[in-house]
Amino acid sequence: MLAATALVAVTTAGCGASPGSPAPPVDTPAAPAGPSGPGPALTEADANAWLDGLLPAALDRTDIAGATVAVVHDGRIITTRGYGHADTGDGGTGAVPVDPDRHLFRMGSVSKLVTATAVLQLVQSGKLDLDADVETYLDFDLPRRYERAVTLRHLLTHTAGFEERIAGLIGTDDSEVDLRRALVTDPPEQIYEPGTVPAYSNYGNAVAGYVVERVSGTRFEEYVRRNILDRAGMPSSSFEQPLPAALRDRMSKGYDTSAAPAAPFEIVGTPPPGALSAPATDMARFMLAQLGEPVGFGPLLDRSTRELMQRPALDATSLGTLADGPRMTLGFFDESRNGHRILGHGGDTTYFHTHLQIYPDDRAGIFLSLNSNGSGALASHELRQSVVNGFADRYFPARDGRPTAGVDPATTAEHAALAAGTYESSRAVRSNFLTAIGLVGRTTVSIADGNRLLFEPGPLSDSPARYEEVSPWVWREVGGQRTIAMRATDDRVEAIGFDSAFALLPVAPARGSAVAVPVLAGSTVVLLLAVLSWPIGALVRRRLGRAPRERAGRTARILSRVAVAGTLLAFAGWVLSISSIMSLHDVPSPVLRAVQVLQLVGLLGVLPAAVRLADDVRRHVGWPRIAGSALLLLALAGAGWFAVEFRLLAPSISY
Repeated sequence: MLAATALVAVTTAGCGASPGSPAPPVDTPAAPAGPSGPGPALTEADANAWLDGLLPAALDRTDIAGATVAVVHDGRIITTRGYGHADTGDGGTGAVPVDPDRHLFRMGSVSKLVTATAVLQLVQSGKLDLDADVETYLDFDLPRRYERAVTLRHLLTHTAGFEERIAGLIGTDDSEVDLRRALVTDPPEQIYEPGTVPAYSNYGNAVAGYVVERVSGTRFEEYVRRNILDRAGMPSSSFEQPLPAALRDRMSKGYDTSAAPAAPFEIVGTPPPGALSAPATDMARFMLAQLGEPVGFGPLLDRSTRELMQRPALDATSLGTLADGPRMTLGFFDESRNGHRILGHGGDTTYFHTHLQIYPDDRAGIFLSLNSNGSGALASHELRQSVVNGFADRYFPARDGRPTAGVDPATTAEHAALAAGTYESSRAVRSNFLTAIGLVGRTTVSIADGNRLLFEPGPLSDSPARYEEVSPWVWREVGGQRTIAMRATDDRVEAIGFDSAFALLPVAPARGSAVAVPVLAGSTVVLLLAVLSWPIGALVRRRLGRAPRERAGRTARILSRVAVAGTLLAFAGWVLSISSIMSLHDVPSPVLRAVQVLQLVGLLGVLPAAVRLADDVRRHVGWPRIAGSALLLLALAGAGWFAVEFRLLAPSISY
């Protein structure tokens, strides 16, 4: 759910698609051969031996307290395994090993698959239309910037165009959950035209969940319990927060590291995108249901609706050439590997980290959840990747090593030149002070090794990666299996799709690190030096017996100093506030408004600083003082420009 916090998861509207509508063509070039040849048979004994050889050592290495795993194949649960501890005993009680049948883990954004299934059930029954204006089903107006209607297809594919929202995402035990109020209170702005830019959105999935509640006439959590969890034979799973009394003692505790104290039960502010709690055994049954296998009390979806849910939901009509890369289905990410179709979804809360993958054509699936962050920023992510990729490489290696067609060198050179530049994630905030977060985590694309592209860092990685063009505007990682697709105009690449619901967008030149960072850093240094010079200058004049500063221009000097102090205090306030917000701690609105007032004082201080400089020049006070006044004016102007450009003074402070 917090995939963006590691700073971070359709045809056009009105086409009237039904469950039986033909799927958009899947023309993404096949992945290069990975491990090939027949792997070991996917049996209980081999899966247990493989998992037992991998996970205990991995948990120790990454300092993660516990893990729960499930594997399904050919219509049955192959194995469920627990590793490490659901309770480390840090509170003085004995440590409790993870039991995959008993202990619940938080699913984070894997919950979105349940929400999408609920939507498709109502599509199947004719109560919902994927391509109708979603406001038809709502009792409030969505934030809209574009004329094109937002549809359920857009919501389930993360292309409704909403910016990111952080406030209220995850709270603690005393947090109150009110889905409608969360959706209508300070909603995110729409920053992209619906259907055109993949931009992962918890808000969009929450709206889809509220549509389920409105149309069914049943509270979302209750609808899901009756129609999905009970139906699929998942009696130990729940979206309720806090958990029902019968399940509370079965909840695994969450940890920062295995040596840290247990964290309180997390409350997800909008349940549909991330509130599910479930044991591995129940998630195995959910995977079987998604594979169309008999499970529970009946199928969740009929065959045609299940196939609709599991095929790409957007085509080139709205995505353009981004449709040649990985695309969202109606809920699933395309995570294909070794030439096998793999549909999956990851999920994160503050402490739990989960991944689920199904192989629709191979009748298999794997589920993994961790209850700790681990010792490094990417520890949980890398461990999950090693498990799901290791599972694919061991049991579903490449069928063959068919080469893929390349692109002529002249065309590739032209495309590479257009792609070179600096990019930031489409999952972003554009309307307020959190725009400044975009300065961190940017990706630089440059030409290397002939016509290859060097991504620094590589998509979904903290290391550089090289890509080569394998078909027009489609690039594949050299030595890897990741595929990206680009959409371009005549003079630039306007989007790089790299993971179904995520894209990289070019950074405007004025906001580029080569401009913004030097302006911010230079302005801050000059203003700090100005503050230091005030007492030093006064001390020097006193020791040398010089007369105090003349009264001429005194008002401008005082106002300039107030502006300097206001700017520096504002910058400090922004750093502290943004750091707190990114740690999922709310910052009161009065505090943010106070910081904005300080920032405005600094911006208005450009006027007295200009008056001070003009006065110094007029009175010929000497070049050192004139230079100092000029630098002060430039620093205040630079800080003011940064504040305006990065929306620090925007009226909205909703985050």
